[in-house]
Amino acid sequence: MKKTLVLASVIFSILLLTACGDREDSDSEKSADNKLQVVTSFTVLKDMAEQIGGDYVEVHNLVPTGTEPHDYEPVPEDNKQAADADVLLYNGLNLEGGEDGWFFKMIDAVGQDESHVFSASKGIEPLYIGGGDHKTEQNPHDFIDPDNGLKMAANIRDALIEADPDREDAYKQQGDEFMDRLKEVEQDYDQKLGNIPEEDRILVTSERSYQYLADHYGFKEGYLYEIDTQENGTPEQIKDLVAFIEKNAPPALFVESNHDKRPMKTVSNESGVPIYDKPIYSGEIGAQGEEADTYIKYLNYNLDVIYTGLTDN
Repeated sequence: MKKTLVLASVIFSILLLTACGDREDSDSEKSADNKLQVVTSFTVLKDMAEQIGGDYVEVHNLVPTGTEPHDYEPVPEDNKQAADADVLLYNGLNLEGGEDGWFFKMIDAVGQDESHVFSASKGIEPLYIGGGDHKTEQNPHDFIDPDNGLKMAANIRDALIEADPDREDAYKQQGDEFMDRLKEVEQDYDQKLGNIPEEDRILVTSERSYQYLADHYGFKEGYLYEIDTQENGTPEQIKDLVAFIEKNAPPALFVESNHDKRPMKTVSNESGVPIYDKPIYSGEIGAQGEEADTYIKYLNYNLDVIYTGLTDN
């Protein structure tokens, strides 16, 4: 009888240990699959979050490539993802319409906790568009300058760590690796843009998207319109830009990938200055499979286009 009881006790202990081991394995697998749910407002932030978060994040992006980010209207799937998100990343600087814009209206509508909401542009000194009806309006295109991209990457890394401190080491390592690549890109910008003769540092674009980059590298800006609206390429805008070109003699004109090329064609015809044969990117990275479909590629592509366009005389 005693032998039977001892044997039964041993068998029970083995079964208990096996069950605990299976449960621990199950919990471990569940933890590995428990990705941080991240929502980003536009494509640049999506790529940054994926690069820094790696396999530990699942990212839902709101404004797709080819869509205007200032007045976006979230679809039902966006609202669902926003309600369930652990982290919501937005650019700020009025890209999403400010505190009264569509992004924060969505946050309020889905009842999301604002402690989960992070601005990627935190700590970046805003520049103001500064003319016409936009004298006090912040320019949201800070990410065009890789120096600001570094600040944004650090903010995104810190947001992921705050939301998921158990994976702090992974986010730090992946964030450092990504920022090291950005620093290499910034060095290329410093070298190439710094080598453009001062008299050729004239950057003419459709919209005043490149203000941060121009300010950083000492370029004089010319543009058709301060901000992309319904009133683009008016006769007065064309006349003013032609006068700017005649005064400053830029080597080439540039058109953004998401802007109508026709107004700048008129400017080119009237001024005699050619449009460079490749577009530049401003408010978004390229669609998947295009040559600028990541933030790093976007920066490298823009640098190559601007440098070649202003030096290949």
